[in-house]
Amino acid sequence: MSEMRTIQPSDVKERLQRGDPLIIVDVREDEEVAAGMIPGAKHVVLGELPERYGEIPREGEVVLVCRSGNRSGKAYGFLESLGYSNIVNMTGGMLAWEKL
Repeated sequence: MSEMRTIQPSDVKERLQRGDPLIIVDVREDEEVAAGMIPGAKHVVLGELPERYGEIPREGEVVLVCRSGNRSGKAYGFLESLGYSNIVNMTGGMLAWEKL
């Protein structure tokens, strides 16, 4: 595995406000997402990723998000093993996002 590419939550927020075409995939559990998620994010529970990875585009930048950055890091490793090269992990996850 190559070095994981990351992005800061503040950069994600700025880019969304500018209208940059970001694809955000939230890999948290249903009950976590029920408490709120980044507007426009796609919800794919980490455990469902092996069956649902085909829903994640291989074109365009894909930002992976979880609560703290750990599960999205696992999603990163899985997608990278399948040949995805357009992925980044949001540092600090939703805990950091909520502090913005």
